[in-house]
Amino acid sequence: MALNVSPEYIEADRQYRQAQTPAEKLAALEQMLRAIPKHKSSEKKQADLKRRISELKHTEKTPTKKGSTVDPYHIPPQGAGQVLLFGPPNSGKSSMVGYLTKAPVKITEFPYGTPLPVPGIAHHEDVPIELIDLPPVTPEHIPPGMINAIRNTDIIALTIDLNSPSVLEDLEGLLALLAERDVTFEDDAITEDPTSDNQRNHLQTGPQGLIVCNKVDLPGTAETLAVLKDLCPSPLPTFAVSAQTGEGLADLMRTIFEMLDVIRIYSKEPGKPPDRHKPFVLPAGSTIGELARTIHKDLANKLKFARIWGEDVFAGQQVHSQHVLHDRDTVELHE
Repeated sequence: MALNVSPEYIEADRQYRQAQTPAEKLAALEQMLRAIPKHKSSEKKQADLKRRISELKHTEKTPTKKGSTVDPYHIPPQGAGQVLLFGPPNSGKSSMVGYLTKAPVKITEFPYGTPLPVPGIAHHEDVPIELIDLPPVTPEHIPPGMINAIRNTDIIALTIDLNSPSVLEDLEGLLALLAERDVTFEDDAITEDPTSDNQRNHLQTGPQGLIVCNKVDLPGTAETLAVLKDLCPSPLPTFAVSAQTGEGLADLMRTIFEMLDVIRIYSKEPGKPPDRHKPFVLPAGSTIGELARTIHKDLANKLKFARIWGEDVFAGQQVHSQHVLHDRDTVELHE
C-alpha cells in the first residue's frame, strides 16, 4: 500500500537513521509520527512508531542507581551503521566477527560460548561498520533485553550453520522468533512529494535483514544451500560465507554498506590534498549544508560556498549549500 509522505517525514527519517543517542532517536521518531499521513494504510507504521517511542521513553526514564546493573544490550552505534549477528548456538557468529574485526570474541567448539554481546568494527573499503556478536538464541529462549537492541539496530544478520542437520528449522526458527515479537522485514512503498529533493523508493522504519549461511567451505554445503533456498524462500538477501576462509565476506560487507544507504565524503583544505584516510559518512541524499553541520554547527551558519570534485561536476566546481552529495565526493568548504 502506497504511503504519500511529506518532505518533513523524509527529513525526520533521515535524522533517525543518523541519530547517535537515544534522545536523538526519540526526537526523530516523534517527528516522524507527527508527519506521517493518518489513514488506514499507515496504521501499521504508526503503531510501530508509537511502540518505538514508548520503548525509548521507558529507557530514558529508568534511573541508573549506584551499583545497579548496566544493560549489556544497550550498545551505542558506531561507524556508518550497526549490524547484529543473530543466530542459534555454533552458527559461527563469533568466528565471523573475529575474522572481520579486532573484537575480543571467544570462539569455542561448544555452544553458548558468547554470554554477552561483543561489538567490533569491520570495514567496507574505508567505511567503518559496527558488527555485534549476540549471544545465541533458540526457539525456547531469547535473552531478556536482546529484542530492544534488535528493534533499534540498522541491520539484523540471521546467521545459520549450513553444516547443521537442522539448518532449515534453524532459519525458520529465527524468522519465527522475530515475527512473534513483531519484528519483520517489510518495506512500505511510498509516494513522495515531487518537490522534495531527497527521494527514496521505500520507507523502512524497523531494521533491515539479511541471511548469512556460514561454513560454505565444508563438503556438501552448496547442495544444502540450494535445498534451503528452495524449501524456505525469502526476499532477504542471502549470502554463503565461510568464517574460516573468508569466502563471501567481502560481498557481504559490500551489500551491508549498500543497505545502510550512506555515502562517504572526503574533506579538503584550500591548497592542500584531500584527506582520504577518514571520510565523513552521511545518509545518501545529504547536502553540502548537512556536511557542514556534521563537521560543526557554526560552520553551517558561516558557510559561503564550497568547491567539489566528484560525480556530475567539473573539478573544483563552486556549489551552494543545497547541492546534493554523491559517494566519494571531495569537498572544500569556504566560510
